[in-house]
Amino acid sequence: MFPRAEDVAWFGATDPSAAGAARRAAVTLAGRLGFPATRGAELGIAVTETMTNLVRHSDDGRLLLRVLRWDGDRTDLTTAVQFVAIDSGPGMADVSAAMRDGATSAGTLGVGLGAIARLSDDLDIHSTPGRGTAMVVTFRPTGRPGPRPGTPGPPGLPSGGLGAPRVAGLTRPITGETVCGDAYAVRATDAGLALLLCDGLGHGELAARAAREAVRIFLAAADPSGGPVELVRRIHQGISHTRGAAVAVAVLEPAAEVLRFAGLGNVAGVILSGARRSGLLSRPGIAGHQARGLSETRHPLPGDALVVLHSDGVGTRWNLADHPGVASHDPLLVAATILRDAGLRRDDASVVVAGPPQAAG
Repeated sequence: MFPRAEDVAWFGATDPSAAGAARRAAVTLAGRLGFPATRGAELGIAVTETMTNLVRHSDDGRLLLRVLRWDGDRTDLTTAVQFVAIDSGPGMADVSAAMRDGATSAGTLGVGLGAIARLSDDLDIHSTPGRGTAMVVTFRPTGRPGPRPGTPGPPGLPSGGLGAPRVAGLTRPITGETVCGDAYAVRATDAGLALLLCDGLGHGELAARAAREAVRIFLAAADPSGGPVELVRRIHQGISHTRGAAVAVAVLEPAAEVLRFAGLGNVAGVILSGARRSGLLSRPGIAGHQARGLSETRHPLPGDALVVLHSDGVGTRWNLADHPGVASHDPLLVAATILRDAGLRRDDASVVVAGPPQAAG
C-alpha cells in the first residue's frame, strides 16, 4: 500500500520571522505524531536552516510541511514528517560542494546541507543555476530505516516496493486560503497502480469537500483494475450532492507498457519519455453534474516514462528539460519543481507524478 500524505501547511519565506513560525509548527507536528523530543528538535533545526536560507537568498521561497502514514502498528516505521522547499533563486552550480561539511551560508545557523542530510532519514535536492532549487527532506521518529516515501509495500523494509512504480504528489491552496480544493490519491492494482487527481469547483471548504468525497469513492472502489471510465463514473454519481469537480483517473500497467486514461473537466495529463511528451485529454464536463461521452484512451507507457497529472492551477508551459537531471529524482521533487515553475497563486494547485520502478541496489 502506498503511504497516505497530508499536506499540513505552506510557509512563505517573506521575512526572518518566517523561520521561527515554520520551526514551531514542525516541532509541534512532530510531538503530536509521537516523535521523541530530541528528534523533533533535529527536525526543527533542519527547518530553521532551510527557511533562513530561503529568506536570505531566494526569490519567492516557500516551504511545505507534510505527514506520511503507512498502514501498520509501529509508529517508528509507519509515520514520517517531510518538508519540501522550493525557490526561484540563483540556484547552485555544484550541489555536491554545498553538501560538504562546513559549507553554509552567511547569517544561517551554520548547519548547512551536509548536516541536514545527516540529521534526516532522506534528502533529495536538485538545483538549476539561475532557475532555483527544490529539496525534499524526510524525518522518521527514531531515525531508523523505513519504507522509501514514494514506494509501497510492507513497512519496515528500507527499500520497500522494488518493482512498483514510484509516485508522489502535493497540493497548494490559493493565496489566502488554508484548505485546498484539489486532492489526489493513489492505490495499487494487480497490474500496477491507479492515480486520481481531483479539482473541486471553486475554492475553500466546499471545493475541498467535493475533492475529499471523490478521493473516498476512488479508494473504496472494489476493483480499480476495472478501468478509469468506471472509476470516473462512480465518482460522478457519488459527488452529485457536492458542487462538483474536475476529475481524471490514470491506470498504469507497467508490465504491459500501457496507460489507460479517462477524465472530466480541466485536468491536464502528460506522459514524458526522453524528449517525447504525449498529452492525455479529458472530456468536457463536471463530475457530479455533467458527464457526457466518457471514454477511455490508451497510451504507450515506456519503461522510462514519467506520468504527470495536474490541475488548472498549474500552467502547461513547464518543461523539465529546463532542469537537466531532475526527471531521475524522487517523484515528489519532480512535482515540486513543476509547481514552483508553473503554479498559479490565484488558484488551488496540485501535481501528482508517477515514475519508473525503483531499481534494485
